[in-house]
Amino acid sequence: MNVLIIGSGGREFTMAWKIAQSFHCDQLYVAPGNAGTDLFAENVELSMNDFSAIGEFVLQNDIELVVVGPEEPLVKGIRDYFHADDRLKTVAFIGPGQDGAQLEGSKDFSKAFMEKYNIPTAKAKTFTVDSINDGLEYLRKCDFPIVLKADGLAAGKGVIIAGDLETAEKSLRSMLVEEQFGEASRKVLVEEFLAGIELSVFILTDGEDFVVLPEAKDYKRIGEGDTGPNTGGMGAVSPVKFATPGFMEKVKSQVIEPTVQGLKSEGIDYKGFIFIGLMNVAGEPYVIEYNVRMGDPETQVVIPRIKNDFVELLIKAADGKLKGYKLETSPSFATTVVLVSGGYPGSYEKNKSIQGLADVTNALVIHAGTKQQDYEILTNGGRVLAVTGIGDTLEEALKISYHGATNIRWENVYYRKDIGKDILTL
Repeated sequence: MNVLIIGSGGREFTMAWKIAQSFHCDQLYVAPGNAGTDLFAENVELSMNDFSAIGEFVLQNDIELVVVGPEEPLVKGIRDYFHADDRLKTVAFIGPGQDGAQLEGSKDFSKAFMEKYNIPTAKAKTFTVDSINDGLEYLRKCDFPIVLKADGLAAGKGVIIAGDLETAEKSLRSMLVEEQFGEASRKVLVEEFLAGIELSVFILTDGEDFVVLPEAKDYKRIGEGDTGPNTGGMGAVSPVKFATPGFMEKVKSQVIEPTVQGLKSEGIDYKGFIFIGLMNVAGEPYVIEYNVRMGDPETQVVIPRIKNDFVELLIKAADGKLKGYKLETSPSFATTVVLVSGGYPGSYEKNKSIQGLADVTNALVIHAGTKQQDYEILTNGGRVLAVTGIGDTLEEALKISYHGATNIRWENVYYRKDIGKDILTL
């Protein structure tokens, strides 16, 4: 069959890499893709939010499966667009409609959803610019640190952890009055801080049943030792040793099952991935957030550990036939280190020439913010590349990732040197 992946980052590269290996895939397209995806797919110059153009491309190229990588087109209703068109509604589609995409598109909605279906999560209250005085008063009664979250989409950066009242008040004003994160922070959740270890859990659901994909731990802060501002992700590891069978059984019964059942109870026909950001608090799972797609950079360590034919898995989900499906997972460890442009997650320059890609021979180099121009690979984003290593141990996988990273060069390249090191000391 012909397959279309929508997106241009490391997540979409990794999906394309895996889908291209499937016996079921005849022709693979990525829209718009990057300088790496055209190694095993045909890049298509389409905006991921131009639903009309995407629909016409699907029809003209006999696309039978569409996989949406990023959250934005899902929140804006690309699935709904397909289902409203008699010519497109029979195309197998991975990703929820606008109703299900609210799990990520509105943190206020997702918090209310969790509370309604008794899914363990931190206590929170939502404020707008009109109720900012109430918010400032509420902060004075809080314990610190406290978490402030922009309600809408903010590319993984709309979260501020305030260690004291002064910082919290300043941040709330900046988010609501100055619209620090644009429309995303027109509502702000003030949320209880949970002390523990973060874990990323992923499921693929057909609306009735689900499979649990390999878990991962990602590293959001720009600086080593988890310091500095949040980014879209600086690295990830899988598996995670504290995700014991006992803990994962709690995740399944207390989080995953009520989430899937809750969506069904709300009348939401959800066919796609759900990322569940968890905090392990003294052995108990608490949900920090939902995403309605695979995480990035977690995808870069999760998908390489899946042994099943990936297209077969996706078709089962799209067709509502996941019941009884057995996922096979490699026991190997996977680690990824993200290489970013100097200045990220603030301002940074693009169009820097990347050298050394051919020198990385035993790791998977994953393209994210790259483009090709006159036979040269250039930087084209903040997170530019990721280097994924596979090994029998965490140490071996990390060694492969970092050896690859040291071979890649461009002006002002930066990457964290401590990815996975905290897991080694557990």
